[in-house]
Amino acid sequence: MSYFTTSDGAEIYYTDQGSGQPIVLSHGWPLSSDAWQVEIKRFTDAGYRVIAHDRRGHGRSSKVIDGHDMTTFAKNLSELIEHLDLHNIVVIGHSTGGGEVVRYAAQFGKGRVAKVVTAGAVPPIMLKSESNPEGTPIEALDDIRANVLKDRSQFWNELSVPFYGANRPGQDVSEGLKQDFWRQGMLVGLAAAYDCVKAFSETDQTEDLKAIDVPMFIAHGDADQIVPIAAAAQKSIKLVKDATLKVYPGASHGIWGAYQDELDQDILDFIKK
Repeated sequence: MSYFTTSDGAEIYYTDQGSGQPIVLSHGWPLSSDAWQVEIKRFTDAGYRVIAHDRRGHGRSSKVIDGHDMTTFAKNLSELIEHLDLHNIVVIGHSTGGGEVVRYAAQFGKGRVAKVVTAGAVPPIMLKSESNPEGTPIEALDDIRANVLKDRSQFWNELSVPFYGANRPGQDVSEGLKQDFWRQGMLVGLAAAYDCVKAFSETDQTEDLKAIDVPMFIAHGDADQIVPIAAAAQKSIKLVKDATLKVYPGASHGIWGAYQDELDQDILDFIKK
C-alpha cells in the first residue's frame, strides 16, 4: 500500500501498477479507487502504467475535515502526479472524478496531460438554475445531504439502485455490485460525504472546459439518473476545443456490465489515436 502526503497534510492512498504511458484514474463520489479495479487490470494488461488514488476523505485516505472542494481535489492530484513525476498522462475521471480531472487538466496539468477522458462527469455545472434548467434542483441535493447525516448506511443502500439503474426494467444488477457500492460508501468520512455534494453540484467548470487544450473523450449514458446528460456531457462537448462525445444507449451512471466493456475499449482506442 502506497501513501503520499499533500502540502496541507492529507495522506492520500494510491495504487501504481504496470509500466508504459501513465493513465491516472479519478473515482466518483462516494467511492474509492476500488471502483476502478477492472480498468486497472485491463489497462495494465494493455501495456500502460495505471495510477488510481482515493480522494481525500474517501477510501483509505485520511478523513480530513476540510478541503472537500474541486480546486483542492485537483491540487492534491497535481501534487501526487508531481511526486510520481508523471508526464504524457491520460487522465480519466468518473462523475465527481470527471470534475477533478477537468480542473486538474485546465489549471494544474499544462505540459503533463496528453489526453482527458470523462464518464458521467459533473461539468460544466450540475445545479439547476435559470441558466441551467436541465440541472438538478437544489432541493434534491439538500435531500442527499440530509440523508447522509441521518443514516448514511441506509442511504448508500438506496442510492446504489439508481446509480446502477437497477430500478429500470431488464437491468440485471447483482446484489454484489450494490453491496460493493455500500462498502465503498461506508469508507468515506462524513465531512467528505457531506461537503462533496456542494463540490460536485455547485462548481462551475465552464472556464475549465474552455481551457482544455488537448484531445478529450466525453462518455455519458443516456439513462444516467444521477448526473443529467443534458446538463453535463451535452453542454461540455460545446465548450472543449477538441472533444468527442459518445452517448451510450441505456447506460447508467455507474460503470458496469456491457457499458463497462464498451467504454473501456473505447478509452483504449482513444488513447492509441
